[in-house]
Amino acid sequence: MSVMVDQNDDLSISQQCELLGISHSTYYYKPLGPDDEQLKLMDAIDEIYLEQPYYGSRRITKALRRQGWSVGRKRVRRLMRLMGIEAIYQRPNTSKPAPENKVFPYLLKGLNICRPNQVWCTDITYIRLKTGWAYLMAVMDWHSRRVISWGLSNTMDADFCVDILQQSLKFGKPDIFNTDQGSQFTSNQFTEVLRNADVRISMDGRGRYLDNIFIERLWRSVKYENVYLNDYQTIGEARTGLDKYFKTYNFIRLHQSLAYSTPQEVWMATA
Repeated sequence: MSVMVDQNDDLSISQQCELLGISHSTYYYKPLGPDDEQLKLMDAIDEIYLEQPYYGSRRITKALRRQGWSVGRKRVRRLMRLMGIEAIYQRPNTSKPAPENKVFPYLLKGLNICRPNQVWCTDITYIRLKTGWAYLMAVMDWHSRRVISWGLSNTMDADFCVDILQQSLKFGKPDIFNTDQGSQFTSNQFTEVLRNADVRISMDGRGRYLDNIFIERLWRSVKYENVYLNDYQTIGEARTGLDKYFKTYNFIRLHQSLAYSTPQEVWMATA
């Protein structure tokens, strides 16, 4: 509202508010951020989930209580939704995307993935900050483990995801692009970019953690090797720190699963 109300105008704030049809309290209202206790609780949930990704809200609540938290399951479930996490076990698909959003079949079962640009995958994870949180999205080449593109946002909306996808496609394109069934990835905005690029779309079975296992391993590395060690204050600090981390991850860090090569070396050797 402060953009609409001009403090330097000849009319008083009260008169401008009256003309705009808003109250004083609406004009002066500043949204409250999360308090310290909520942020610490979300951090605790994140660490439990990272170690036990098959825990749902019930078991995470039990684990939190063992740590001394006085917390109910409803609150844990609400925060898990806010953080964009859910248990990995397979269960009946009782939550369907909006009718206009199409879910595509999983195409990777039994597929021999043996070269770069054969399969790319993506996911979003919660990143803790000192004064709040952010969401990290990355696009990874399945074969080389190279992070093609990544980004941070304070929301998980489709526009953010589409921007990261479009950045990735500047480096080439995969035969298949694999995601989970999140609303951001089933949105027409997102799938249309892939269809226009003539990329086949694959989606995990709902709740199937192992369908996108390599990017889940990436999140574990990012958090233990960078986020938890740096305790970022702001999204700007996190963006700077993660930029350095992903460059190290791609060009310097040796991967046991790649015969102690770097993702960039595997990417270039067989691209």
